[in-house]
Amino acid sequence: MCYYKHMRRNIALEAVLVEKFAAVSPALDERGRRLWAASESRAVGYGGDALVSAATGLARETIRKGRREIENGNEMTGRIRRPGAGRPHLEEKQPGLEEALEKLVEPLTRGDPESPLRWTCKSRAKLSAALSKKGWQVSSTSVGRLLNKLGYRLQSLRKRNEGECHPDRNEQFEYINATAEECLAAGQPVISVDTKKKELVGDFKNNGREWQPKGTPEQVLVHDFPQDAIGKAVPYGVYDVTRNEAWVSVGQSCDTPAFAVESIRRWWRSMGQRAYPDAHTLYITADAGGSNGYRSRAWKHELQKFADDVNLKIRVSHFPPGTSKWNKIEHRLFCHITQNWRGTPLRTFEIIVSLIANTRTQAGLRVRAKLDKKTYKKGVSITKEQMKALSLHPAEFRGDWNYELHPRNKLAD
Repeated sequence: MCYYKHMRRNIALEAVLVEKFAAVSPALDERGRRLWAASESRAVGYGGDALVSAATGLARETIRKGRREIENGNEMTGRIRRPGAGRPHLEEKQPGLEEALEKLVEPLTRGDPESPLRWTCKSRAKLSAALSKKGWQVSSTSVGRLLNKLGYRLQSLRKRNEGECHPDRNEQFEYINATAEECLAAGQPVISVDTKKKELVGDFKNNGREWQPKGTPEQVLVHDFPQDAIGKAVPYGVYDVTRNEAWVSVGQSCDTPAFAVESIRRWWRSMGQRAYPDAHTLYITADAGGSNGYRSRAWKHELQKFADDVNLKIRVSHFPPGTSKWNKIEHRLFCHITQNWRGTPLRTFEIIVSLIANTRTQAGLRVRAKLDKKTYKKGVSITKEQMKALSLHPAEFRGDWNYELHPRNKLAD
């Protein structure tokens, strides 16, 4: 289990233990709490003592004592320490400790902008050390108990804020959905296109883990320096929404509009033409930027040449800026490719192509991939005269995001 999964697991377990302990604690005496905590620690396994201690506030030695009692099968003696006996709580011995701890955890909201922990990771050890410097006597275990009592929990950052929302965002989503449904109902192909993250090709680490003989992990380079790479792979994907099929061209050159449209052309000739022999319209959904961006003249110019070659009417819709994650190819194809090649060094272009082509899902996804050895030039400029020669027809709603390109040799039906 990787570090981050382990942390998420511990956070979830600690939250469950806090709720369980709050429910059973009033009905338990001292020995009962000790035995309950010990049984939960044994169920958790490695790290159980620390986890249960943080959730309940019981000392780790208390939990270990309970575990020893369970293992030795000690019988009840009938002697239970009366409630309230033992050492007094830290809060009673050191009034103001909770307030001092809160100032360290949230220095801005608690009125202490000069806190020594303003710009550091607030672990229990650091909080305990900072309190000790101020004269408080408290251990890191007690800090964890106090934080739980005050309502604090370990929290990770959560991606929720999407930034500035385009005013036509929802209307564009509705337009794309309506157009896609119209094309699907008419039996016309609908594809989602995009470029996957570029990958360095060579003896480099690839995130994830794979089963290997114990103690024999594959050895790769320590650093991912571009100069040590054979090249850079540029996977451009074409996902067929209707058939749950995909084509991926793995480029060796640059991610340009010419490369993007050539990938669509290869999909059509290898897969699309046979699947849709009576097609007269091809509907493409794409991101707002990159090689298939709505502002790119070269993208439209290359699409016009493609429309002329295959005699199809090309309809295009772009997702609003900042919403590329809603493009179906992201969660129907690219995520599965990443999962399929996890933990495998991408040492050659051939390995990349093979891993992509062998990507499968339980939903029936099938993928074909091929290496594109052509060289594509960056910065190809399209003149105004070339743009005027296009058979470009913007839609009534957001014509910059939604448009059609008709074949110039023969209009599609």
